[in-house]
Amino acid sequence: MNRQSYSFIGGDSGDWRIDSVRPVTGTALACPPRLAIEHSQVAALPVGAAWLLRGVTSNQRYTSRAQQTKLAAVQPPLGRPEATCGALIPISKSDAWWSLAQDERERFFNAPPPAAPDHTAIGMHYLPAIARQLLHGRDLGEPFDFLTWFEFAPSDTPAFDELLARLRATEEWSYVEREVEIRVSRDEKRSTSP
Repeated sequence: MNRQSYSFIGGDSGDWRIDSVRPVTGTALACPPRLAIEHSQVAALPVGAAWLLRGVTSNQRYTSRAQQTKLAAVQPPLGRPEATCGALIPISKSDAWWSLAQDERERFFNAPPPAAPDHTAIGMHYLPAIARQLLHGRDLGEPFDFLTWFEFAPSDTPAFDELLARLRATEEWSYVEREVEIRVSRDEKRSTSP
């Protein structure tokens, strides 16, 4: 896989207006007025910025071939003109999560019936309304293990809220030790999506 780096900069400039920054678990981040997204790894915190979060794309780790095919068929692209709402959700999981074996972590993503819906099944339910890009930060030594970027139309905000509530109610989320929810919006189509 060709890994792509991204940098999210909270500061005074950027195409996305930061509407709110809310700590879900653990400590918060500052709430500057704008979010800039760079399609590269910014080396250092820019002058005047409050924070810099970096991540890279990676292979799909807990997705079967059948799920990959289904996702590819319904996953919408980022940067759609109608998707003027967005969210950046940085997450770090506990040492207990990272000490689980790969197959032990996989059960949270591919639970066999009749178990409660797993991470993948929950996410698929909200496609194609909500587009997303998962980025990894743990191997870069970043403060968050994962950065997930979401885009959706204003009319899909209730569905996005429901998606977050359902994911946060799963057993997997008991391993989350830090999560911040950054809600953003833009007035017109821009090309800065991951």
